[in-house]
Amino acid sequence: MAGRPRRKPISDAEIDKINGFNQYALLPWVLMTLAPASGVLRGEYPRPSYALAGLGLFALLYCATIVVGFMPRLQNGRLPLALALLMVPVTGAVAGSLPHALVLYALLAVVCAVVVPNRGGPVVILGVTALGAFTAYMRGDDSAIVSTCTSCLMAGGIVFVMLKLFNVVAQLKETRRELARVAVADERLRFSRDLHDLLGQTMSVVAIKAEAVRRLAPRDPERAAAEAESIEQISRQALAEIREAVTGYRETSLAEELDRARSLLGAARIEPVVRESGPQLTAQAEKLLAWIVREGVTNVVRHSGAKRCEISVERGADPVRLSISDDGTGTAEQVGGGNGLRGLTERLAAVGGTLEAGPWQKGFRLLATLPAKLPAGASADAQGRGGNGSGAPITA
Repeated sequence: MAGRPRRKPISDAEIDKINGFNQYALLPWVLMTLAPASGVLRGEYPRPSYALAGLGLFALLYCATIVVGFMPRLQNGRLPLALALLMVPVTGAVAGSLPHALVLYALLAVVCAVVVPNRGGPVVILGVTALGAFTAYMRGDDSAIVSTCTSCLMAGGIVFVMLKLFNVVAQLKETRRELARVAVADERLRFSRDLHDLLGQTMSVVAIKAEAVRRLAPRDPERAAAEAESIEQISRQALAEIREAVTGYRETSLAEELDRARSLLGAARIEPVVRESGPQLTAQAEKLLAWIVREGVTNVVRHSGAKRCEISVERGADPVRLSISDDGTGTAEQVGGGNGLRGLTERLAAVGGTLEAGPWQKGFRLLATLPAKLPAGASADAQGRGGNGSGAPITA
């Protein structure tokens, strides 16, 4: 016997399409007052002017409570609760007198679900249901007791559950943004910690020796010169260590960088789609592509606000093409991302490649091209140009 097919989980893109539950979805429910109003107009109540005034007051209170209940500045105050409490006697008076007016208790249940969205909501909705059933009993309409209870429970329960659902969706979206921020902050913290461990002691030694040079220069120039030479040696060694550390950060394989991109995008709640085709390139070309992937994906996480990011590597043609595209809304921030894009442009230009960055379809695309076979000496030049993020090589 075949097992039941597993349901596909809801994707982040589908969650983001849920825009929220607001007052505009509940205000049309006030049209339910047309049922008792039509009975009054047909002469089923002896005092139509009083009846219509009561229905109008109820409709006004319902709309006002719903609107205030969704206003961020007022929804947690006393005004929504006061309006809802005022609706209780108005609903009892109108529903207890007019024909077909028991349906107003369903609207009162909706109001209670909006005003009391926490754990007390179900209790309040049950109270309104009981009040509606009691009103139907007092009117001697036993057949309406079940329908009144059903309408109150369904209307209030559905609205209560929907508000809970959209609250959870809003928290998921906020969590996604926070995860994206934390992912970038963690990467910065990791680099700054490594850089501090690398340079902290060295810079302290340089400062102490520089102070010694200043003190010795007037009375012992030879010792001062020796200390200055020591500072030069320590500085060169520190520069070599910095280059080695930066090389360790930059010179990862393309496969490793794509795996890291999947992890970073996933942590930022952005759906990663990676496509690769063609044979493997030279080590220099792979390293250059890896650096473009790192810079481009970091740009997506920091600025795009995207739900989906697609990375495509086409090695089978000449020139090789690397595309990083997203469906976000951060185009202006990505284009003005600072030295990152300029550094990538200079590195690609050094090997005869190009970089295009700009709006694409519904988002942003970074398109890099470079020759399948890099010219002799070009990779080393590109490597040197990327060292300080400004295009200028680091020299001792």
